[in-house]
Amino acid sequence: MRAFLNVSGVTNCENLALWLNLCAESTISSQQWQRLRPEQMPGVARLRGYPWPYTEGLTLGEAMHPLTMLATGVYGKPLPKQNGAPIRLVVPWKYGFKSGKSLVEIELTDKQPKTLWETLSPEEYPFEANVDPAIPHARWSQATERVVDSGDRIRTLPLNGYAAQLSGLYKK
Repeated sequence: MRAFLNVSGVTNCENLALWLNLCAESTISSQQWQRLRPEQMPGVARLRGYPWPYTEGLTLGEAMHPLTMLATGVYGKPLPKQNGAPIRLVVPWKYGFKSGKSLVEIELTDKQPKTLWETLSPEEYPFEANVDPAIPHARWSQATERVVDSGDRIRTLPLNGYAAQLSGLYKK
């Protein structure tokens, strides 16, 4: 994995509690994953984290998208345990629960995995989980979010503001 570590990025991240913050990461980019010959891979990535039977999943298109990152550090330092060391998935257009922490295994499969959060509460945590202000969470509106440093409330943007970059990924 160390051979892949040459990319840094700053992205907007949002969690279901409607807080928006910037994530600065040392990452393994999806372009680097292209070396793995994705055209020969199944259609879904299943990610398993430690310590519990934590599982998360993305379509292969989502996993290979240039905005998707595997974070190994933050602010120029190795990723601490509380932030998801050794590897954390970062998918900035999805809600925070899709950004799996402490990943120990990535499996490519042809079947959509049952994710931990989807298993616990499918009406609140669906597999897709794209940021969409028009779809309320089961317990609150997601039309606005709070900026972490100022506390200001701002309008939530579809796909967390990345709609133009993701236009080919989701066809309706």
